Amino acid sequence: MGLFDKLASWLGLKKEVNVLCLGLDNSGKTTIINRLKPSNAQTQDIVPTIGFSIEKFKTSSLSFTVFDMSGQGRYRNLWEHYYKEGQAIIFVIDSADKLRMVVAKEELDTLINHPDVKHRRVPILFFANKMDVRDSLSSVKVSQLLCLENIKDKPWHICATNALNGEGLQEGVEWLQDQIKTLRT
Repeated sequence: MGLFDKLASWLGLKKEVNVLCLGLDNSGKTTIINRLKPSNAQTQDIVPTIGFSIEKFKTSSLSFTVFDMSGQGRYRNLWEHYYKEGQAIIFVIDSADKLRMVVAKEELDTLINHPDVKHRRVPILFFANKMDVRDSLSSVKVSQLLCLENIKDKPWHICATNALNGEGLQEGVEWLQDQIKTLRT
């Protein structure tokens, strides 16, 4: 951390926030997080996450610590152990995987109804990822299939994204940053 970052942190100008990145396996969570890091810190080879990994990146006013949680079925039960620490959630959906949309909805419902999340106004950013894949569902259709309109007690936003070229990611991060600032004031 540079001197300016330390000073900004001491003065309360630089806020640190813990973000959980959740979603089914192969939805693009790690690729998205990799794209959000500065280009000199990006990894060339993305491999499936086992358990979880921790990544950090900064925006102009926030320092993000992202818990990239594995989406494989046998690891999803680990997610709940991090809910209390999460100040925001990024939920990634593979828009081209129509068959597993029901599973994604089940996992989302479990998340939203968990006692550590249910009564908190945790902002949830949805990335409807893989928009570059032929026949992928639109973000509106993904929103309908996941019944996002039923989420009334938490701020949420959905972005159509392509993690490979970064399309849609900046819009989502800016929304999330605004939500975090709003909740802290």
